[in-house]
Amino acid sequence: MEPLSVGRRSRLTTMTATVARVALVLLLAACAAGANPDVGSAPPGQEAPAGFWLGLWHGIILPISVVVSFFTDTVSPYEVYNNGNWYDFGFVFGISLVFGGPLSARRAHRH
Repeated sequence: MEPLSVGRRSRLTTMTATVARVALVLLLAACAAGANPDVGSAPPGQEAPAGFWLGLWHGIILPISVVVSFFTDTVSPYEVYNNGNWYDFGFVFGISLVFGGPLSARRAHRH
């Protein structure tokens, strides 16, 4: 069997890289979250959906909530009955407060 020519090997490498990129894009697209039909609606027994402040609190207690959620079905780390982007912003901001966020790099500077 003859070895591949340089031009043919280059085309094969380019085609393999293209197929790998397309597969990666499809894999990542399959992981995208769908729409939440409960956004903007209040949970049963509550007057209003979760907002920024509750999102902030849920972000801060996320490490504990995740561990507890492994052992019970009544605890969830994320409130699906929320008001949308403000809850999400508070949630992510709360997580960044716990895990350092952009300020952690500032503390790790060299002397």
